[in-house]
Amino acid sequence: MSYTVAIVGRPNVGKSTLFNRFLEERKAIVDDISGVTRDRQYGVTEWNGKTFNVIDTGGFVPDSRDMFETEIRKQVNIAIEEANAIIFMVDAAVGLTDLDSSMANMLRRSTKPVYVCVNKVDNSTRALEGTEFYGMGFEHNYFVSSISGSGTGEILDAVTNGMKDEPVKVVNAELPEGAEPEEEVAIPKIAIMGQPNVGKSSLLNAMIGQNRTIVSDIAGTTRDTIHTHYNMFQKEFVLIDTAGIRRKNKEKDDLEFYSIIRAIKAMDEADVCLLVIDALKGVTAQDLSIFSLAAKKGKGIVVLVNKWDLIEKETNTARDYEKVLKDKLAPFTDVPVLFISALEKTRIFKAIELALDVFENRHRKVPTSKLNDIMLKVVQNYQAPVVRGHIIKIKFVSQLPTRVPSFAFFTNFPDDIKTPYRNYLENQIRANFKFTGVPVRIYFRKK
Repeated sequence: MSYTVAIVGRPNVGKSTLFNRFLEERKAIVDDISGVTRDRQYGVTEWNGKTFNVIDTGGFVPDSRDMFETEIRKQVNIAIEEANAIIFMVDAAVGLTDLDSSMANMLRRSTKPVYVCVNKVDNSTRALEGTEFYGMGFEHNYFVSSISGSGTGEILDAVTNGMKDEPVKVVNAELPEGAEPEEEVAIPKIAIMGQPNVGKSSLLNAMIGQNRTIVSDIAGTTRDTIHTHYNMFQKEFVLIDTAGIRRKNKEKDDLEFYSIIRAIKAMDEADVCLLVIDALKGVTAQDLSIFSLAAKKGKGIVVLVNKWDLIEKETNTARDYEKVLKDKLAPFTDVPVLFISALEKTRIFKAIELALDVFENRHRKVPTSKLNDIMLKVVQNYQAPVVRGHIIKIKFVSQLPTRVPSFAFFTNFPDDIKTPYRNYLENQIRANFKFTGVPVRIYFRKK
């Protein structure tokens, strides 16, 4: 289930600080590109065993002197429309402002749960001053200090308590914390992701261009997200198109905000993400954000470089372009890259085949005997470094029954195995078994 929480409020109340605090609770921040503020506006956090998306509206609102109330009003409207819950942030140091009051009037009309987060309460005087915000009339009010983290646990408790419990699943004792159990293999769901104007609509039209290919169009749960059922040439899958988001608003900030919320919702539902990149622009910071979020969510990924017909080519143009692209995607470089032209319908069917291959890789199960035969030899060839005089021995390997391919290595000192050796084991799994385009999780357990 996709559950999204939006943090709204006027500029300089501490939205981004709270957002970072939420993500740091899980120590799994997507690697950010330095100097790019747009990378850190959405992420995934976990609390009380529940996972949800967090969106920071701060970076989307121009923070300058010519800031207009109408701009914030647009942001709050979008948050009310798209998010499942809203954290309304105010500043105890400044007190209640006209802008806070006008946002409160809008949020009161919403049926979504609103949690008032009174920030910068780091002493008893501020706590007393913060009581004026009760006058806005919201049920849930929390006094926090984003910078020190005090009070953030209470607001996370409230948010997770408001989430509907999913149907109780039989929990396998083998599963690591946070890992999702595997589901029955259904029809593959493939989402077309990417920034506006990279050619997502053209790609969808090229894939299902003939009338007979479409079996049915089902309007999705979110407006403008269309699910297209494709059944032809012995291939069957559901295409989730997020291309319609471009038509929502002319303003760039609103467009960005809509596209991110809808892309995340489509990503949660999909098995494989087709990340469409503009060949002329190359890989941008926003593309890397989408890529790393998909990898973190454990989705299969295929990178499609569109508008390849507009590039002047020499003998090794594609090879050199792919090398530069994979350098930027590192460390997860075991992803298929395909150069296409949606306009000229070049390699469109190959893209579908690659996506279905990645779907199969995501559900690949390696027999335990074969896994141990190969991986224990790999371990013998290159032993884990000695720690504090102890020789680390890996005795047994098994694949866990999870949605994302996960492997447990049983060893005498599981906590002493460092990241470089973990990466070595992952690379060997990829070299010996086909997991192209799929994130692989490695766990170490006490034997």
